[in-house]
Amino acid sequence: MKLNTIAVLGGGPGGLYAARLLKLSHPEAEVTVYEQGVPDKTFGFGVGLASRTQRNLREADEASLDAIVAAAHPHEMSMRVGDAAVRLAHGELLGIGRATLLTVLQRFAQDAGVVLRFGERRSAADLDADLIVAADGISSATRAEHEAEFGPSVVLGEGLYLWAGTDYQLPAAVFTPVTTEYGTFVAHAYPYAQDRSTFLIETDEATWKRAGFDVTTEQTPNTENDEVSLKFLEEAFRESLDGHPLIGNRTKWTRFRTVRCANWHAGNIVLLGDSAHTAHYSIGSGTKLAMEDAIALDKAVLAADDLESALTAYEEERRPAVHYLQTIAERSMAWWDDFPERTSIPVAQLLIAYMTRAGKVSLERFAETAPQVVPAGLAAYAGVTVDEVPEPAEVTEWVLAQPLAARRLPSRIAPAELHDATGTVEIHTEARPWSAEATGLVEGLRAAETYWLTGADDREAVLDRLDLAERIRRSSPAIVVAEVPAAMRDVAAAALVSERVDLVAIAG
Repeated sequence: MKLNTIAVLGGGPGGLYAARLLKLSHPEAEVTVYEQGVPDKTFGFGVGLASRTQRNLREADEASLDAIVAAAHPHEMSMRVGDAAVRLAHGELLGIGRATLLTVLQRFAQDAGVVLRFGERRSAADLDADLIVAADGISSATRAEHEAEFGPSVVLGEGLYLWAGTDYQLPAAVFTPVTTEYGTFVAHAYPYAQDRSTFLIETDEATWKRAGFDVTTEQTPNTENDEVSLKFLEEAFRESLDGHPLIGNRTKWTRFRTVRCANWHAGNIVLLGDSAHTAHYSIGSGTKLAMEDAIALDKAVLAADDLESALTAYEEERRPAVHYLQTIAERSMAWWDDFPERTSIPVAQLLIAYMTRAGKVSLERFAETAPQVVPAGLAAYAGVTVDEVPEPAEVTEWVLAQPLAARRLPSRIAPAELHDATGTVEIHTEARPWSAEATGLVEGLRAAETYWLTGADDREAVLDRLDLAERIRRSSPAIVVAEVPAAMRDVAAAALVSERVDLVAIAG
């Protein structure tokens, strides 16, 4: 398929990367990026790139990835609750300043022959191009202008967060809560330069209101910083900041918007990145998704005989991966919304709960990659010494074999007779664990000694059941049992260590 003109709306990482790849694949085409901002100013602080994303970018365009890595800052990960902290060695995590990343991608786009036009606000209707790539972000004007064709839905998260930075290089990425007189605030922070770190802080709505930040949010224009919140949080996180200030960039409280679209293309217009879909920041996915969209779009356009076939193939290729990440992100967002309720768990055990929270990382895999953390977390869970914790390949069965002292049960696999015992209430549900239906179920439970949760056996249903079990467990002194298929024994073990459930019933 021959393309003479390609227009890209939006000069973020996804748009610039798509423009470069499309120009390299179609050297005779005129490829132009339209960006309403100017090249030396951007919003945001650091961007994180995980190892798998780096591998995908290397396969697509090794030269630009080498330049990104050279300008990036590798770091490890840590979690701190009060005075207790654990650190996870991880040499493949990279942080890079958003402005730095854009500079690298702008240079590589221009080197490929892409025309960059800054300070120009364009819409798809303004452009006469064979292909229009709408990479214009979460508030996409293109998506809004063609709402009927794209069929977008936007769901707001329950918690609130703000993005800030600091002129201090954190020793490692850190997740840490601080409890104030108003409630708990949680920081997700990571270094991205020798004198810079991103500092994202979130809280629940009740805490936000008690602190008066609902008022300051309302009073702060979108072009300014909520200085009242920044000063308060700067003091609250003084220890983590090592006395350095929080720096804003149009920083104010907001709720995360999960964007989904029924269609990603209409005619010659195709959505890319946040304009088509978003996934919660706790899985670090925005830039990743946009740049991987660009890779898939380029491959689809290069392989197809006509544009409609190309854009259909792009959407068919990317939808499953995006759906998977959005599902993980939804679960991760809910986990972080409830994070303050988990801070009594020993920190090494809490890090295991964090890493396995969405079912993406198994307990055994994490045990293999984090020998400096997992044994301590498992020992805390079982009440034994670290020396008594087995090798990674054996941890699943070891966890399942731990006794439940509160009921004098020899293992964490519920005995069959418990299901039919007096005082056991069976709950069969397909409710999403953070839905209004689940809230009604939890609030309406009749008193029992044991709650036994059943439902469908597919992976997402089982993960939902375990998350709902945690909600019930936090609201009731009863023993909570969840049925789990035998093929998901590793998921059951991770849920036990994470204290989401007391016992599991292995089915099949």
